[in-house]
Amino acid sequence: MMVNLQSFGGFLRSGILALTLAATGIIGAATVLGGTAAQAAEGHEKHINRQDWSFAGPLGTYDPAQLQRGYKIYKDVCSACHSMKYVAFRNLVQPGGPQFTEEQAKVLAASVQVTDGPNSDGDMFQRPGRLSDRFPSPFANDEAARASNGGALPPDMSLLAKARAVERGFPWFVFDVVTQYQEGGPDYIYTLLTSFEEPPEGVTLMPGQHYNPNFINGISLAMAPPLQDGLVEYTDGTPMTVDQYAKDVSAFLMWAAEPHLDARKRIGLNVLIFLAVFAGALFLTKKRIWADAH
Repeated sequence: MMVNLQSFGGFLRSGILALTLAATGIIGAATVLGGTAAQAAEGHEKHINRQDWSFAGPLGTYDPAQLQRGYKIYKDVCSACHSMKYVAFRNLVQPGGPQFTEEQAKVLAASVQVTDGPNSDGDMFQRPGRLSDRFPSPFANDEAARASNGGALPPDMSLLAKARAVERGFPWFVFDVVTQYQEGGPDYIYTLLTSFEEPPEGVTLMPGQHYNPNFINGISLAMAPPLQDGLVEYTDGTPMTVDQYAKDVSAFLMWAAEPHLDARKRIGLNVLIFLAVFAGALFLTKKRIWADAH
């Protein structure tokens, strides 16, 4: 008995599609159960406010002016508790980032004191920072950081925008793949920074804790509200509000976590254009070669 290859191929494709959808459903259910179990246990739904970022989408790019403002927020506010040990001052000059001039970056580096050595006498010493130096940590070690923050260890911010995001669960992550949504980290950081409020009636917090219903690990955290209107001066006319501060520092942290995003998107677009042209050339070549066979 002869087998209809076309029908068999269609049957095979349908089977693969069904298995894929089933696997996706299982993964999605596991994500919902695992990713939101802590939220459900406490009875608090996390509401992440999605923002319009200049770097969103397949053609998005960083806004250098916003990144420069974001660096100012980090330096004047966040750096008192949080380190960025994977970012160097020279990165502030590189294309696709804040794009400070080399002279500006040298001034920023020289404004901090860096421990170096040993010198010829075998002693460590302090010197002004250089472009090659990484951002200094506010604490000598993790134990000192915990001692200064009531036992809580402030996380390093170098990769925070890629490491922090609230799970969206099934079926939303499927749409995220299609729309290329990758801004969950900065959306979460922005939401966290703008969601501090007084605890509702009946909610009692531990000493040193601050109520924030959108904190990823519960409803309170050791960090006090770090931003307030007019806290940091902008010289470019940008509004000096908590909302704007939160957007700017969230964008800066996204750049710190993915500094080559602009280049990656340019390469991806070039690859897609090449593949489209290559596919068209293959189609025309196939049509010409097999023209006499039809």
